[in-house]
Amino acid sequence: GHAETTVVVGYQQIVGPFIAAIADGRLDAAAKEAGYKIDWRQFSSGGDISTALASGNVPVGVIGSTGIAAAATRGVEFELFWILDNIGKSEALVARNGSGIEAPGDLTGKKVAVPFVSTAHFHLLVGMDQVWKIDPRGVNILNMKPPQILAAWQRGDIDAAYVWPPVLTELMKEGTVIADSEQIGAASVPTFDGLVADKKFAAENPEFMAAFTRALAGAYADYNADKAAWTEDSPQVAGIVKTIGGDAAGTIEALNMLSFPDAAEQASETWLTGGAVRALGESARFLLEQKQIDAALEDYAPFVNPSFAQAAAQ
Repeated sequence: GHAETTVVVGYQQIVGPFIAAIADGRLDAAAKEAGYKIDWRQFSSGGDISTALASGNVPVGVIGSTGIAAAATRGVEFELFWILDNIGKSEALVARNGSGIEAPGDLTGKKVAVPFVSTAHFHLLVGMDQVWKIDPRGVNILNMKPPQILAAWQRGDIDAAYVWPPVLTELMKEGTVIADSEQIGAASVPTFDGLVADKKFAAENPEFMAAFTRALAGAYADYNADKAAWTEDSPQVAGIVKTIGGDAAGTIEALNMLSFPDAAEQASETWLTGGAVRALGESARFLLEQKQIDAALEDYAPFVNPSFAQAAAQ
């Protein structure tokens, strides 16, 4: 056959069937069959992937819903084609033991770390604004990536943090969860992680997109059909640990905090044909209020493409 086309795919340290499918080779096999080779790149944040997408270096990558809204607003030409996960309990606000924080109302005057313009940042600010009615100007909110959060926590430099596993799992050992994204999402809009593709790349490489999404759909169906099989000594969990670090127990704990919509749900009004567009709009309005973007778009539908999930659901 002809020479394989290499596709760089950016992933983050977020547990799930996607990472298991990187580890077990099924995504590589699907790509190979379509005439492509995947060059897998791990990134420490969605912001880094957004930058790489904008530069044209990474045509496919994982970004959280807030980052998707921010990048779309700034004119990065991509489309959301798969919901990686519904974040739910896997992003949470943890107060360090001895910090004097027992409820969200105690945050005033405290140091709270969060990766800026992440889904965690969005829900922290939405929580303050819409749920707990706290003035964020009274809270010392610090911008840190997850590894920096862990180091600052261990030094005792911060009182609380809003973050995701594996760092969240570590913080929970010496802290208390005082709110999470399931609670805040139920009171506002949900947050999610998504796979996005450069629009030009997706249009020019439909065979890759179809094969990749079909393999993803298979991985999600397998997980949802038999979650009990993902035990500490299972190949799936071992594959996740090998790919993104952490340990088996923490991986299972993190898996249980997330939900992974199957292809039919992806293609439904809940997500790619409605709900995701609304969530991006809400995220953009919030980013505008936070002065992270200069203006919000009228409509985020052009940045969502349900067609690959719809085809995979057939």
